[in-house]
Amino acid sequence: MMLFNTDGKTLNTHLRTLHVLVFVLLLTHFCRGSSQPIVATLGDDIILPCHLVPAEDATDLTLEWTRPDLNPRFVHVWRSGQELVSKKHKSFEGRTSLFLDELKSGNISLKLSKVKIADQGRYRCFIPGLDRQSFVELVVGAACSPVISLAGIDEATRGVMLDCRSEGWYPEPEVLWLDGEGNLLSAGPPETVRGPDDLYTVSSRVTVEKRHSNSFTCRVQQKNTNQNREAHIFISIQFC
Repeated sequence: MMLFNTDGKTLNTHLRTLHVLVFVLLLTHFCRGSSQPIVATLGDDIILPCHLVPAEDATDLTLEWTRPDLNPRFVHVWRSGQELVSKKHKSFEGRTSLFLDELKSGNISLKLSKVKIADQGRYRCFIPGLDRQSFVELVVGAACSPVISLAGIDEATRGVMLDCRSEGWYPEPEVLWLDGEGNLLSAGPPETVRGPDDLYTVSSRVTVEKRHSNSFTCRVQQKNTNQNREAHIFISIQFC
């Protein structure tokens, strides 16, 4: 009897554990968002994904898209078949919408238009009546092509000094100089200025000499948003 009771307790414990695991899995998958960040470029129209799984009609449900770090936190609220515009944060006015024709199939994704730098953050897709939620991380980037200019002659080396400048980046990028064969050139640290619009302007200078090729590239890149822009210049051997 003792052996049977012990086995029975163990079995009950396993069943309870299994029940909890199944319940957690249901909570996790019932409202599906995106496990990967959504990367958007400044000014883009993007979609923050959220779906009911398995699919069911969400037309008459209350749906809340929020950003917990905002006050008020509401980005888009759908209730009784209409949007409650009065609840939403002012920075999102006129820029959010649901796919109304797809609510019946459980698509409660949010379209966000004309993305701003301030839109970056963690969004919550929540259905209060079902107590189901998912989260989507939005990363916003901005990029602009650089411009190369001749800055003069380095008297010590008789090399040519080149300046590279690029405005309108977010997040802060890095600057690389390359020769015609794609080799990295040694340059000083770039100068970076952040403007009142939160966008970065970067500039960098390099001195090239006769031992280098005549073709040079300034590459500005931001690895987190997978953005890069390049400018090229060719200097005649006579000028060098």
